[in-house]
Amino acid sequence: MTTIEMVPGTYPGTASAGGYRLGLAAVRSDVLAVCELRDQVFRIEGGARTPGPEGFDIDDFDDICDHLVVWWSPDGIRPEIPVATYRLLPPGQNHRRPRHAGLYGSGEFDLRPLDGLLEWTVEAGRACVHPDHRSATAISLLWRGIARYMAGAGHRYLLGCASFHVEDGGRAAAAFADLAALGHRAPTALHCTPRRPFPMAGIPAASRAEVPPLVRGYLRLGAQVCGAPAWDEDFGTADFLMLLDLQQTDQRYLRRFLGPIR
Repeated sequence: MTTIEMVPGTYPGTASAGGYRLGLAAVRSDVLAVCELRDQVFRIEGGARTPGPEGFDIDDFDDICDHLVVWWSPDGIRPEIPVATYRLLPPGQNHRRPRHAGLYGSGEFDLRPLDGLLEWTVEAGRACVHPDHRSATAISLLWRGIARYMAGAGHRYLLGCASFHVEDGGRAAAAFADLAALGHRAPTALHCTPRRPFPMAGIPAASRAEVPPLVRGYLRLGAQVCGAPAWDEDFGTADFLMLLDLQQTDQRYLRRFLGPIR
């Protein structure tokens, strides 16, 4: 696992009187606690089909990834619990060749157009936040942790998915596709073909693009959408592949995330 200083100390929260702490999972029990949180959010709350065993969302990537975690204690005395997480696969822990074959996203997209970038790319995924902690604080801490993780190890690109549930018939996904076309679309050379395309044709876009908070973080930092969305049948989502170049991002906004967590 990667060792990167996340700045010690807690961050005052809005969920009761407790505080939050940001860090990377340090031991196996941390990872298992994160996998329990993911099972609660993805399977129990969201109805997704996830890998077992029962009570855990675990797959082969969990052993090679770093796990960014926002921990919370209601009073600073009782044991902390994970309330938000992002799974991060740095290039040094992806030993497959070609490198794109070792990414989780290769199951959804043909990632060959990105081969020239992957030596400097972190893949992010499996993001979730406990329903009681979906506040600006926890989500901001996740993005601050990603920014510190990237800057601390000198990684340039962040690759991940913007996922939209389709209980509305895909209208939110269609609205996001329209939003992407207005200035968030990657150059055509970086478009990655979905292995199972989400059928966008004929879907009326929602009147307003309701962008999830984690995805808004991508857009604010200048991420681009790498083509058409894939259909994730297990999660019931339309997934847009997002690519963020930290050398091209809004540096003032990036410095906001790199600031001290105190």
